[in-house]
Amino acid sequence: MAQMEKILVAYTTNAGTTEEVAVVIGEELGKQGAQVDLRRLEEVADLAPYTAVVIGGPMIMGWHKAAVRFVKKHQQALSRVPVAYFLTAMSLTQTGETRIGAIPLCIDPVLAKAPKNANRLGLKERYATVTNYLRPVLRSAPQVKPVSIAVFGGKLEFYRLKLLQMLFVLVVIQAQPGDRRNWPVIREWAGGLRAQLALASASE
Repeated sequence: MAQMEKILVAYTTNAGTTEEVAVVIGEELGKQGAQVDLRRLEEVADLAPYTAVVIGGPMIMGWHKAAVRFVKKHQQALSRVPVAYFLTAMSLTQTGETRIGAIPLCIDPVLAKAPKNANRLGLKERYATVTNYLRPVLRSAPQVKPVSIAVFGGKLEFYRLKLLQMLFVLVVIQAQPGDRRNWPVIREWAGGLRAQLALASASE
């Protein structure tokens, strides 16, 4: 990418905490000289002005529906520019994966927890694997090949959840309320992201 580079950081949020992550990612990209446009996914109609796109959303019974709809709707345009995804979650099973297919992963080491038995994962552990999280995301828009996918800790406040979401978190995920966002890891990923996006753009 050259001087005219313009990066869209587009996000959806359930209770505002993923938005705060998107803001930090945008700040880090902007520090490196990129022109950054920070917008909610629901507000984005045209991707033509952008040389790269970063898409983020929380895990709410799967990746947020607005994020899945966005990549499906815009997959033709997204297949023509460098793209990165980020997800926020309250639970992640440590599996040692550093890639899913050819896509590099950034996993918050504080978020990822070792399973009780690596050879026999429980229901909660199987659900919270990075592969289970990402498989439907990648299948939703197979033409889009992200240069990187990051999974960060999120923030959980029960009173902000709808009843079905709360029951799912309590019964399946069994996550505890609190703020698990690891800002140094988020900033480190964002700090290296511009170079990854530029490299992908140069190779196209």
